[in-house]
Amino acid sequence: MNHVLLLPILLPLLAAALCVAGHASGIVYQRAVSLISTFLLLLISTGLIASAALGEILVYALGTWPAPFGIVLVLDRLSAIMLMLTAVLAVPALLYSVAGADAKGRGFHALFQLQLAGLNGAFLTGDIFNLFVFFEILLAASYGLLAHGGGSQRARASVAYVVLNLSASTLFLIALALIYGMLGTLNIADLAIVLPQVPKSDQALVRTAFVFLIIVFALKAALLPLSYWLPLTYSAALPSVAALFAILTKVGVYALLRISNIILAGATFTANLLEPWLVPIATLTIAVGTIGVLAANRLSVLVAYLVVLSTGSLLSVASQLLNLAGVAAVIYYMLHSTLVTGGFFLLADAVARQRGELGDQLERGPHVRDLVQLGAAFLVLTIAVSGMPPLSGFFGKFMLMKSVENSEWVVTIWVALLVSSVIVGLALARQVSVLFWEPKADEPRPEYPEPSKLRGFALILLVSASPMLTLMTSSVSAYARAAADQLVTRQLYVDAVLSTSPQIYRERRP
Repeated sequence: MNHVLLLPILLPLLAAALCVAGHASGIVYQRAVSLISTFLLLLISTGLIASAALGEILVYALGTWPAPFGIVLVLDRLSAIMLMLTAVLAVPALLYSVAGADAKGRGFHALFQLQLAGLNGAFLTGDIFNLFVFFEILLAASYGLLAHGGGSQRARASVAYVVLNLSASTLFLIALALIYGMLGTLNIADLAIVLPQVPKSDQALVRTAFVFLIIVFALKAALLPLSYWLPLTYSAALPSVAALFAILTKVGVYALLRISNIILAGATFTANLLEPWLVPIATLTIAVGTIGVLAANRLSVLVAYLVVLSTGSLLSVASQLLNLAGVAAVIYYMLHSTLVTGGFFLLADAVARQRGELGDQLERGPHVRDLVQLGAAFLVLTIAVSGMPPLSGFFGKFMLMKSVENSEWVVTIWVALLVSSVIVGLALARQVSVLFWEPKADEPRPEYPEPSKLRGFALILLVSASPMLTLMTSSVSAYARAAADQLVTRQLYVDAVLSTSPQIYRERRP
């Protein structure tokens, strides 16, 4: 039995429980528990990705109940890289918060660990009901993290965020009920077998159920028109929370990749469920994200629109079912965009801390104290996020464009990606000038406390992610291609999950 697959879920759950139980021991105790848990999670994720790289799909059946009757956790190359991405993002986000933001309210570290447990569970689960369960865990934690620190702006953002996600959860449950009622299973591997056998009379209702499911994932991914909540929410959150939130939209992208390539691609009546509408909407999402970057009046809002833009870029290609090069490009670009936008949220706060009352407003103000360091970090992230060479954004955009060269949507996707890159690059170049090179001559430098070395270290970790990813492009892209090959070869997943299952005799419902 592959008991180690439980650790990415159990470890943060245990840490959250210890933080709650030891609340009276003070913030130092909670910080120690949370840091130890997160660093251990990074080590575990490293071991799991090394194991997954060998090509074997690991399956853990809870209580030894075989699929599709029991709950299974499944580790393949795709889920392993998502676990690794979560841990790599969580470490600097947590370090940044430990510098003081975690003490602005109660329960920060317990909620942070619950968020990690929900994320890891969503990436490992082998059935869509427990995908719903882990979605609810990570969302419940995100509600608390978003409101952490108080303030009217966070309260307004929290209300909109909670209402929207509760609506999505309701739709998710309706979709699950329809799928289970029509197909008799919610296990992903089992659904891949059952779906092609659906009689023609039931196909319309089954398609409707999966459309509901896709809408839920599109909302999680912040796809237009369900993306209006994201700029308000992410810009209102604490910087370390916003950095961790950078991966939340990728859960929706991951779920769409998993469900579409393993389940939907296997039946003729669902194989074309995504592409006809997803590419146009994803392209419009790119346009809205680009316009938002141009129109933003605060740096944190600008970065939030970069998250929207990355979602559109990913889903414009993810709609191409069983496209090995497309899935590989999406995986690589997902790593890049998550780490870069996470770093940008931390940088926005670092800049705001040195501009007095102006904060992160995009207007001329006094010179920042660490002009060279912050300016260099901004330049690195600008090059990365706009897709200019030589950093990882360039390779990611190239892979996305190359993967759709034979698609009927090639012109639409290429124009959207290229135009957005140019506009974002110009917009960010303008902000470099406003924030760092054109200070008001008569504006006195504001008084502010000595910059935190811990915050600086956390920022360096995420800013250096794109250069590191660039140096590792060959190995990371090879892994992404192997993960894509494993995903689109649907039978590998099905055989691994159902290999120990008993023979199932199915009858049509009366």
